[in-house]
Amino acid sequence: MSSAVVMDLDSVPARAVLQALPQPVMVLDEARRIQFVNYAAEAFFGASLSVLTRQSLDDLIAFGSPIISLVETVVQRRAPMTEYRVRVGSSRFGDERIADVFASPISDTDGRVAVLIQERTMADKIDRQMVSRGAARSVTGLASMLAHEIKNPLSGIRGAAQLLEQSVPSDEVPLARLIREETDRIVGLIDRVEVFGDERPMEREPINIHVVLDRVKLLARNGVARGITFYEEYDPSLPPVFGNRDQLIQIFLNLIKNASEALERTQKPEIKISTAFRPGIRISVAGVAERISLPLEIVIEDNGPGVPPDILPFLFDPFVTTKTNGSGLGLALVAKIVGDHGGVIDCDSRPGRTRFRILLPVASGAFQNSADVEEGSPV
Repeated sequence: MSSAVVMDLDSVPARAVLQALPQPVMVLDEARRIQFVNYAAEAFFGASLSVLTRQSLDDLIAFGSPIISLVETVVQRRAPMTEYRVRVGSSRFGDERIADVFASPISDTDGRVAVLIQERTMADKIDRQMVSRGAARSVTGLASMLAHEIKNPLSGIRGAAQLLEQSVPSDEVPLARLIREETDRIVGLIDRVEVFGDERPMEREPINIHVVLDRVKLLARNGVARGITFYEEYDPSLPPVFGNRDQLIQIFLNLIKNASEALERTQKPEIKISTAFRPGIRISVAGVAERISLPLEIVIEDNGPGVPPDILPFLFDPFVTTKTNGSGLGLALVAKIVGDHGGVIDCDSRPGRTRFRILLPVASGAFQNSADVEEGSPV
């Protein structure tokens, strides 16, 4: 970086303003060489200012990225431009990230361009989850309307199949048993869908989430996750969550069961459970005037093959599944229970690493942090 640029940035409050921004900002010259990055950009790319200023944008961003053509256009037109939902790939990090990219000329006298990157993370994921909950509510209405009408004839079919098992020749008994078993499976599916319509008040109390996670881990090690190595990374100072113990156990047991099934063909299967306090996540929900803070983070991570990219955006929708014989209701139910607790859940997946992150509110009065910074947009 030239001394002239250093003096230019240091001589005005602009440098301090750029450093204070939570979004990554880069300043490029006309040849797209990096002249300045703020702290957020250093964190985003995982490199220091001194390392990044020895590179050009072409070295940093994946070949063919629309960000490069965006900067070229801004230099030519001398006018600000924006690209929304751009896939940002870089040699500095492995996975692609989705971001909105804003580029603007710094002045009319030179070809320098400022580039700001707004990563699309929690806002998009929360929005998708609200859509999933809407789909779940639609399924609920349909189930409530049809459950009674469907269960009555199914009961008759099951009874008839039981009688057939006792009266048909032995070679036809498997067919009668198949009718009974499939009838039971359909009834079980309807029962699971009906759970979405349960609007009874939930009994809640302050709960130590680590006690819940230890219970889930004990159950899983002796059942669905036998033979899988567990790792824990707990924040011991985590305040209690205001929740229902049994339903919280159901959430995490379901997630670990899914992870265990995904690890069936993985050598050295591992599941990592971590907790942390993350002030800064706040959302708006219907019926509540104030934004709700969601500082409790619980992550279930596995080293399995990952979720197919075409399914990932719809993972919490009812009847969406990657399993051959799956019902597609497990994760939809998890999302409903998390939502009933006032929290949100999201999934980040790539081959070799899948992370389910749950954000929950603390129990009232357990912890106050007036310095919370809002993230994302109102939902």
